[in-house]
Amino acid sequence: MKEVVVIKNLNHFFGEGELKKQTLYNINLTLYEGEVVIMKGPSGSGKTTLLTLIGALRSAQEGSLKVLTEELVKAKNSKLVLIRRNIGYIFQSHNLLESLTARQNVQMSIELHSSISQKEARERADSMLDSVGLGDRITYYPRQLSGGQKQRVAIARALVSHPKLVLADEPTAALDSKSGRSIVELMQTLAKEQGCTILLVTHDSRILDVAERTVEMEDGCLAEYSLV
Repeated sequence: MKEVVVIKNLNHFFGEGELKKQTLYNINLTLYEGEVVIMKGPSGSGKTTLLTLIGALRSAQEGSLKVLTEELVKAKNSKLVLIRRNIGYIFQSHNLLESLTARQNVQMSIELHSSISQKEARERADSMLDSVGLGDRITYYPRQLSGGQKQRVAIARALVSHPKLVLADEPTAALDSKSGRSIVELMQTLAKEQGCTILLVTHDSRILDVAERTVEMEDGCLAEYSLV
């Protein structure tokens, strides 16, 4: 199986001098192409920190963190920007721009790729919104959508550029059980169709069965590594 993320002996710190505090300890983890992995653990255990490092949202400090074969430890910002173009992000708060329609919010993600024309970007945005069940809400603004519909737009935005890796941080936290289950299954189906890898951080025990594997963070350590 092709390795998408390879982490070896990763450590991370916040602050400097006397205020320096270690938040991740000797993390080792490999994610493979096409699999769904759930990361669980208590609040403050380091889950989101690890997710932001894998997502190239900040530079890793010690050890080795390779995403799509690129080493991110002490990487320059220019490399992080390039890596981010191959990653889809889904967060607890959908982070949609209120002044843009559903189509425009999704289209923004594709426009990062200069090789795609505006016409193609629009067509792909419409097609992806249709895939997530919002074909009749393309011109709606976020204020006109329910919580579940907004999260569907966020999923469409994350997947429309066919990323090789999708990172989801508590995507069901603000949703009821039915909507949350629907969102995760939709994410799983669409990502599988595109052959990308999903790393999903959650406290929601009701959705653990969608993953091939689970990993558990505790006090900055990867405490458990098991098959679901």
